[in-house]
Amino acid sequence: MQEILTGLIVALDVVALYLLLPDVKRRFILSLYTGILHMFFPIIGFTLGRWIMNMLLQWSSLISSILLFFIGLQLILSTKNRQIIAIPISILAVTASLDTFSVSISFGMLNLQKYLFILSAGLCTFVLSYISLQIARSRFTFKGDSIKWLAGISLIVISIYTFINSIDNS
Repeated sequence: MQEILTGLIVALDVVALYLLLPDVKRRFILSLYTGILHMFFPIIGFTLGRWIMNMLLQWSSLISSILLFFIGLQLILSTKNRQIIAIPISILAVTASLDTFSVSISFGMLNLQKYLFILSAGLCTFVLSYISLQIARSRFTFKGDSIKWLAGISLIVISIYTFINSIDNS
């Protein structure tokens, strides 16, 4: 269940970003590309996370908690930087998807179900990013800050939960 929830949480960051882009052409392609990248980056992240876990078995839960905490904090702090720049859709999709890489490193270190997270992140991102781009196109005024705060706080809560569990299991 944690994998599905986190897949949804990483999709919320894209929603917050894409709600600010009313003039995007080829919204379906951008959403599809972003969803695919939200599945590709975690594969790399899980692999790297498992490799790190084998190297740092005793420290993996602590490191994972720290990574998730700072990713969540970064999401919250990014609400202050609201510049809108014309970016090619391929670069926009890669930029919006990079956070799944670092989250999946943490999940790889925790031995969570890789394919469940990857499927959840990809599908949630595709659907929610397409909806966000459609809403942005309609010129409906919506600030993505609250969604970034929700995603950031959720990742921080997961990091604290993971840290507490690692202390209890020690």
